[in-house]
Parts: sequence; structure tokens; C-alpha cells
Amino acid sequence: MPGCQGRTMFRGQYEHAIDDKGRLSIPAKLREALGKDRTLVLTSFDAYITAFPMRAWRTIEERIRANPTFKRDMRDFLRLVYSSAEDVEIDSQGRILIPQPLRQRAGISREVVILGVMDQIEIWDKARWAAKVTAAPSPEELTAKLGELGV
Repeated sequence: MPGCQGRTMFRGQYEHAIDDKGRLSIPAKLREALGKDRTLVLTSFDAYITAFPMRAWRTIEERIRANPTFKRDMRDFLRLVYSSAEDVEIDSQGRILIPQPLRQRAGISREVVILGVMDQIEIWDKARWAAKVTAAPSPEELTAKLGELGV
């Protein structure tokens, strides 16, 4: 799923399970979108794990470097994101190893939902994702919000 301006774009929702060793199979369509990029940066600063292709992560780092790091909010953000960030390689069977501390921080158990969300992949605990969807605004409310944003 090539994106605009050379960026990788992900779409879709997939249900998978993390094995006993902490490995998760990345869906074939998402691996295909990654192309030759086999390294993902995993981090968690919410109720899920975000996986960034290395190119997208470097873009984020460039934006961060452009901001003053002496501001307390920026330092807090950097600590939170970088303390949990892990570089992981996609193995020959299409799996990544998600470290236990990262799974624990995001509240992820065995059953997960993998989402393709533009230039990143989100990994949610299946029960948490179901609760998020149940609590989501109605399609009409979402459409109205998009209109307010000019989309």
C-alpha cells in the first residue's frame, strides 16, 4: 500500500495471537506495504503499542529535534516515548518479538487486534479494542467531526 510522497501507508484490521515467546505475526498485507523495510520501532504511550517503520520514526525524530527540548512537556514526552521504544526486526516468518515490559505497559495479553493506521501500525489488546469500538461516537458524530476539521 504505497502512500503519497514516498511514505508507507497501512490500512486494515487483523486479529492475531501473541505466542508464548512474545512473538506476533505481522499480517502479510502490512508486511507487503513495508517493502524492504524490515525494522519497526515499537513504543507505547497510550493503551496500545505503536509500530513505526524506521523511515516514519526518523521523520518523527527530525520533528522532535526541531523543537526545544528544555521545555518540561517536551522532556516528559521524550522520556515516556523513548524509555519504552524498542527496535525490532521482522524475522523470516514475518514475526516480531514484542518485549514483555512493552506488552505489560500497554496491557496487552495473548489475543490482539492489529490496525493499519496511515503511516503506523497499532497493536491493541483484543478486549481493550472491543471496548474502544463500543464507546466510539456514532458514524454520524464522526462525520460531523470530520466536517469541522475540514475533511
